[in-house]
Amino acid sequence: MMLRRGEYHAFSGADARYLYLVPSAGVVELDDVSHAVLETLATGDKTANDLAESLGSRWSGEEIRSSIDELLGVRAIHSVIAPPVTPPPVKSKRSIPLQTLVLNVTSKCNLSCGYCYEYGEDRIVESTTKPRFMDEATARQSVDFMFAESGDSPSVNLTFFGGETLLNFKMLKSSLAYARQKGEELGKQVSASLTTNATLLREEIVDWFIENDVGVTVSIDGAREQQDKFRVFSNGMGSYDIILPRIKDLLARHKRRPVGARVTLTGQNLDVASIYHHLFEEIGFWEVGFAPVTTSWQREYAIEDEGFRSLLSGFQSLADDYLKAALAGKRHGFSNVRDTLEEIHKGMSKSHPCGAGFGLLGVPTDGDVALCYRCAGSDSHKLGSVFIGVDHAAQATFLETHHIDNKTDCSTCWARPLCAGGCYHEAHTRYGTTTQPNLHYCEWIRAWTNTCLEVYGTLAAKRPDFLEHL
Repeated sequence: MMLRRGEYHAFSGADARYLYLVPSAGVVELDDVSHAVLETLATGDKTANDLAESLGSRWSGEEIRSSIDELLGVRAIHSVIAPPVTPPPVKSKRSIPLQTLVLNVTSKCNLSCGYCYEYGEDRIVESTTKPRFMDEATARQSVDFMFAESGDSPSVNLTFFGGETLLNFKMLKSSLAYARQKGEELGKQVSASLTTNATLLREEIVDWFIENDVGVTVSIDGAREQQDKFRVFSNGMGSYDIILPRIKDLLARHKRRPVGARVTLTGQNLDVASIYHHLFEEIGFWEVGFAPVTTSWQREYAIEDEGFRSLLSGFQSLADDYLKAALAGKRHGFSNVRDTLEEIHKGMSKSHPCGAGFGLLGVPTDGDVALCYRCAGSDSHKLGSVFIGVDHAAQATFLETHHIDNKTDCSTCWARPLCAGGCYHEAHTRYGTTTQPNLHYCEWIRAWTNTCLEVYGTLAAKRPDFLEHL
C-alpha cells in the first residue's frame, strides 16, 4: 500500500509517546495491524496506549507496538513531543571516489538557441575569460586527474560536453584513445558518452562512435515546427532538415549503445505528448528525456504558473502510458519517469540533489575543476584544477553547507528524499546562491513525485518483476 501525501494530524493525550501522522515519500506495504493503526489514528486524537487498548481485541499489545515502531521507522508517523532525531550531516571523507568526469571540450556552438544558459544575460560563466576549445594537453591531464581521483573504483565514466561537442572532434578522438590506453594499464574500464546537436554528424564520426562504444545523446526539441523555432543557426535558419537524415543514419548504424534524445522544454514548447510521439515512435530514439527551463534571462522561455500545470499534465499523461506499457510487458521510452522509479526502487534518500561535487565533476576548457558541467568555468564554483587536484577542503565545505538538513525550507517537505532542494545552477541563477532550494518549482516537484509513487506502487503490486530490471 502507498502512503500518499495528505494533511497533517496532531494527536494529544497523557501518554509520553504522542503521535503525529505525516506525509510520506516512501512506498511501503502495510500489514493488517499497521493498516489498522493508521486508520485508527485518522479518526481522532490517539496515543500509543489508546491504540493498544482500541485494537487489543484483535492483536496483542506486542504486535500493535511493533507496528507502531515500524511506522515510526519509515517516518509515516512521528512523536510530537519527541520528534525524530535528524542525523547530523555526514562528514565528507578526504577523497570521494570520482565516478564521472564531464569535459566541456568547447564553449563554442554552431547553433544560437535563445534559451541557452551559456549565452544569456544571467550566465554564470564569462566565456571571454576562457579558451573556446580545450587543447590536447589539458584533455590528457584531465584524464590523468580522472584516474587519480577515482580511487578503487573499477570503472570510470568520461563524458564529453559543450557548446557543441563535435566542434572539437579531433580532441575527442585523441583523449578517449589516451583514456582507454591508460585504463587498460590501470585495470579500469572506461565508459564514454557525449551530447551533440547532430548538425555535424557524418560517416567518420558515427564510425568512431561504433568502434569506441560511445554513448550518444542528441539535443533536439521536437518535430520540424518546434526544432526550427528554437534550435536555429545564427542567421535564424532552422536545423531540422539538416539533422534528420543524420540522426536516422546514426540510429540505423549505432546499435552498440542506446541513443537517447534530450528535449529542452520552455514556456513556449510544452506539447510533451506530441514531442515524445515524434521522437520515440516516428524517429526511433531509444528513450526521450525532458529538461524543463524554469529560469531564463528571457522570461518568455521560463516555465511559470500555467506552464507548470501544462507540464505536469503532459508528464502525467506519459507516465500513465509508461505504466500501461510496463503492465503489458512493453518498453516505453519516457526516461523521466524511469529515472525516478529507479531512485524509488533503490530506496534513495538524498542528502544532496545530484552527484555534483560528489562522484561527478565538470572541467571547462582551461582545466579548472567545477561542481558540474553547468557550473564549469565559474570561479565561484571551482573545486580545484586537473593540474593540482581537487581542493578537498573546499569540496568538504561545499557538501556540508549544501546538505539537505541545512535547507530549512525543505525540512517539512515529504518529497525531500528525492529532490533535496533541486539544481544548484538553477538556484544560483534565480536566487544568487547555490544554497537556496528552488522554491519556485516545489509544487511541481511534489506533484510529479506523487505521480511516480503511484506508478511505482501499482507496479510493485502487479508487476514486481518489472521493477527488478530497473
